[in-house]
Amino acid sequence: MKNDMKPNVVGIDIGGTNSVFGIVSKDGEVIASSSIKTQSYPVFEEYADALCAGIKKLVEDTCGMDKIQGVGVGAPNANFYTGNIEHAPNLPWKGIVPFAKELSSRLGVPVALTNDANAAAIGEMTYGAARGMKDFIMITLGTGVGSGVVANGQLIYGHDGFAGELGHVIVKRDGRDCGCGNKGCLETYTSATGVARTAREFLEKRANEDSLLRKIPAEQITSKDVYDAAVAGDTIAKDIFAFTGEVLGQALADFVKFSSPEAIVLFGGLAKSGDLLTVPMRQAMEDNLMPIFRNKVKILLSGMKEADAAVLGASALGWDAK
Repeated sequence: MKNDMKPNVVGIDIGGTNSVFGIVSKDGEVIASSSIKTQSYPVFEEYADALCAGIKKLVEDTCGMDKIQGVGVGAPNANFYTGNIEHAPNLPWKGIVPFAKELSSRLGVPVALTNDANAAAIGEMTYGAARGMKDFIMITLGTGVGSGVVANGQLIYGHDGFAGELGHVIVKRDGRDCGCGNKGCLETYTSATGVARTAREFLEKRANEDSLLRKIPAEQITSKDVYDAAVAGDTIAKDIFAFTGEVLGQALADFVKFSSPEAIVLFGGLAKSGDLLTVPMRQAMEDNLMPIFRNKVKILLSGMKEADAAVLGASALGWDAK
């Protein structure tokens, strides 16, 4: 970072429920943070007014606007090139929303935005496990599967700003229905909701086997339930993780062949499953790699604190916002 830069940036993480914002220092410390309810503002202009009022108060209470270099935003369906949020299904504003322009005009500082998984990748490169790396792939394993691909030190945006949708690479032709409209996407198998779907399938197929998961109504099973059962030694639960790790590992082998990353960084609730997921995942990845790629790619867990990660990731964009 250049010496003439101001000492802080603002990071904003926009989710379907909450919009969290914080002030972040050059060394990646979240100095202060706050939030507003995204769904409380069906009219975008009213949302922008409320968000900027909250940011201004937080900034004035801590460091003053003259100490803010820029604002970085992570949001679903955000386009880095245009500064717009485009047709986001889980946000209250439909169509194309000129997010960066509207915020910048209200705050008087430059604003940059990208999708939430790309923001996580930039945050990891700036503050986390990928600090100093030029080539890595960020995989976020949450309700869905997001990704950010960094090559030669640059995040890959593609010609239209939407590159790197690895969660929607098809891993099983004519497989599970996905919210994107396709069938068999990686997300339908290796997200938290994908693990719950696998649990229901396994319990139905293996009806004669005992499992701790049978104590829970099938439609209420979560990935956390599967994890807890696996830790307790439940065979079906352990097999669910083995299956999930295998599907993810096979997909990662394909991704490695494409961009030859130094590391794959895992982030999100499911990534914290430890060896239950990573052992079968690494085995499947290595088994499906060409010899030139084997035993070269590190598997790392995110180096950012989970509570701060979304804001940190978004804030990293703020240093170069124009």
